[in-house]
Amino acid sequence: MALDLVVIGTAITLGPLHNSAFILLLSSRRGVRQGLAFLLSWLANLVAVIAVVVVLTGGQPPARHSVPSTAAIVVKLAIGLALVVYGVYRYRRLPRPHGPPRWTARIDNASLVAAAGLAWLLQPWGLVGAGAATAVDANLSTAADWLALAGYCLLATLSLIVMAIYRLWAPRAANARLNALRNWLGDHQEQLIVALALLAGLWLTARSIYELVA
Repeated sequence: MALDLVVIGTAITLGPLHNSAFILLLSSRRGVRQGLAFLLSWLANLVAVIAVVVVLTGGQPPARHSVPSTAAIVVKLAIGLALVVYGVYRYRRLPRPHGPPRWTARIDNASLVAAAGLAWLLQPWGLVGAGAATAVDANLSTAADWLALAGYCLLATLSLIVMAIYRLWAPRAANARLNALRNWLGDHQEQLIVALALLAGLWLTARSIYELVA
């Protein structure tokens, strides 16, 4: 379980869309407060999903090859296959010129609620669902599984935490370098989306098939 959560959490934190949006928020007139609202909402979403899973399972993993256990693996398999198909689709489609989304022009006037809502909208829910299906196997009677779940939530938020700390520590240097990073993410957005979708999708597919037949 822990290894799967590391892969999923890494794929989530490296996503270009939410990182670009977060940099825009940090660069805005009320950047620190808006960025904090986004970050806390992002983390709260992850924690809430895991909490729901833990409540449903009672903190005990279902018996191997039972209906709940098999259902969770099938969900991971479906998400993995969907990610592979999506990655192939994004790779094969013709590149389209695209400008910044319309909401970026209103970022300076965005409320804290809007910043928090943006985090919810940009969360990669397919990967979050894969994380939830993986968390079904958590045994909360052991400290290791508690740490694995907490580490997953923090790992999936790591890029935001690092950028927020950098923005607070060295605001002038951070603004220039984070905006350069945002431009790079914009230029390589398609490649990043394809790579993350394929790598995460192939991992989830292979692991799920192994768990079904093992």
